[in-house]
Amino acid sequence: MADQARKASADRVAREARQQRERREGKRRADERAASLPLAPGSGLRFAYADPPYLGQGALYPEHADAREWDDPARHHLLIRQLESEYPDGWALSASSPSLRVLLPMCPADVRVGAWVKPFAAFKANVRVAYTWEPVIWRGGRLSSKDGAPVGRDHLSQAIMMEAGLTGAKPPGFCRWVAMLLGYDPARDALADLFPGTGIMADALEMRA
Repeated sequence: MADQARKASADRVAREARQQRERREGKRRADERAASLPLAPGSGLRFAYADPPYLGQGALYPEHADAREWDDPARHHLLIRQLESEYPDGWALSASSPSLRVLLPMCPADVRVGAWVKPFAAFKANVRVAYTWEPVIWRGGRLSSKDGAPVGRDHLSQAIMMEAGLTGAKPPGFCRWVAMLLGYDPARDALADLFPGTGIMADALEMRA
């Protein structure tokens, strides 16, 4: 009886995980379709945000069959080229602080680096000085507040998401900060989330709108 209960519980967890993956994949395809649609002339700018598995951390995403390919710097290089060619209005890319030395030489010279500082972060075994910030590389966006872009800072102090259901999930405040870095205007612009994960970017932008 106990074995049957454990099996039923395991089946339910596996079914829920599969359904969650299917929802995320469906949303990702929908975002890609939406991002490929041209904006009406004069209606606004097209931006993108990318939050791939960080360099060397593909093992943290066993639910994604292709996660290990992000352990290769060449895959990140391809993503940066994609962002440059498909989103010339502006883009932002999340990364880990150790990967900056690899990724920045792949980027155009005019990128900037923002800092997401985590007042609460997990300490890891054998790491004396904890990793408590993550860089966001961004390029372009609205350059002047006269065009309606909000004035802000290139750093954010925001706690991590707890029990978000996906490793590396970003909090809503982070998503709104990334939108601010780009000067995103919800009334005029499009912001494609290339790695939607939990869908928090779209939810945060809807709350902002």
